[in-house]
Amino acid sequence: MNDDRAGQIAVIFVSIRNDADAAGYGEAAMAMDALAAAQPGYRGVDSAREAGGMGITVSYWADDAAAIAWRDHPEHTAIREFGRALWYDSYSVNVARIERAYHWTRA
Repeated sequence: MNDDRAGQIAVIFVSIRNDADAAGYGEAAMAMDALAAAQPGYRGVDSAREAGGMGITVSYWADDAAAIAWRDHPEHTAIREFGRALWYDSYSVNVARIERAYHWTRA
């Protein structure tokens, strides 16, 4: 985790996954992580998924333009449509500018 996120854009993706094609989903998720990391303005990602299917992924971007460019990237758009058709029962996306950021780690 990076504790210097102030001023960045956070794209918060909350999803409910179903049981369809777990292997295909895993491959696509890894490919999208790598593709996102190669985009201008990418600043990182945090992600967690519970056994019941709910997941939260927060991607961090330098500015609105970088976040929008990722949203509109052709490969990301194609995999998003595939996800709607097969992997997700629902999802929401919230976009926020980070005003303050804190970090703590046990010694």
